[in-house]
Amino acid sequence: MDIDRNRYFMLGIILFLLGLQFRIVDSFVLNESSTRALHRFVQKSNIADSNVATNVYMKVGAPKKNLRPPNWLGFVLLSVGGVMSLHALVLPKSK
Repeated sequence: MDIDRNRYFMLGIILFLLGLQFRIVDSFVLNESSTRALHRFVQKSNIADSNVATNVYMKVGAPKKNLRPPNWLGFVLLSVGGVMSLHALVLPKSK
């Protein structure tokens, strides 16, 4: 798959809008099923697997996870998305 002007421009716009969302929103709250999936994904050691209290707590009623992205992430996505979109305008048109 060749990345042409239109795809390059669309990727830049998506990154720019994602960066704008990260700058506007302070934190994201995951629902219970996403929190459980995140908990299963980040379990790294066998010690955490053998902890019965944690596993029972996550099965009964998982607390909602609050994610706070760092401030620099929004600025980086805004910058990269803007540069990619502007660069796509100077690329030659596809035939």
